[in-house]
Amino acid sequence: MSISGDASTSQNSTHNFSLLSIVSKVTFDGTNYNDWIRNIKMALRYEGKNKFLKKQQVDIDEATTTPQEIISYKKHFDDAIKVAYIMVATMVLELQRFYDDYWPYNIYLDLVEKFHKREHQEKYDVIKALMACSFKEGESVFNHMKRMQIYMELLERNNVNFDEELAIDMVLNSLPPCYDQFVLAYHLNNTETILGQLHNLL
Repeated sequence: MSISGDASTSQNSTHNFSLLSIVSKVTFDGTNYNDWIRNIKMALRYEGKNKFLKKQQVDIDEATTTPQEIISYKKHFDDAIKVAYIMVATMVLELQRFYDDYWPYNIYLDLVEKFHKREHQEKYDVIKALMACSFKEGESVFNHMKRMQIYMELLERNNVNFDEELAIDMVLNSLPPCYDQFVLAYHLNNTETILGQLHNLL
């Protein structure tokens, strides 16, 4: 990150740049990419600076650029550096060292390649396992439900949210035919319960 001249012309905007207080709530450690990038994006949108994740920083030739364009570019440059520093500051030390000299767009691009795709595969594997859950012969209802809950909790950590109704429907659908009468009665009675209480009804 370099530019000739003084890139500090937008110092007055520093006081209004409140991203750090928002994004510092989540420290990126390589295992929580979704939580971290959601925080970053939310803060950037609030500050009107989400453009820095979408576009590569391009240098200008000051010899052929108007004074107004130079002023505008230097402000853009200054804000891009702030965004990059804030992104890096909310990482663990090892990742800070790696991304210390990256522009925001390049940080985002590299992390999408490394972590988002990996988390997407992990999410797919958990969804596949959850959908394949069936009541095994000789298994207790408690153990069966616990196994499904574990998968659901893993998905929630990957930002896949289940409301209680959907979670209960998935559990009921996984039960063997001998529970058909219970499932029918449950729906006919319009029973209001939470997943943690379903076991007591079964």
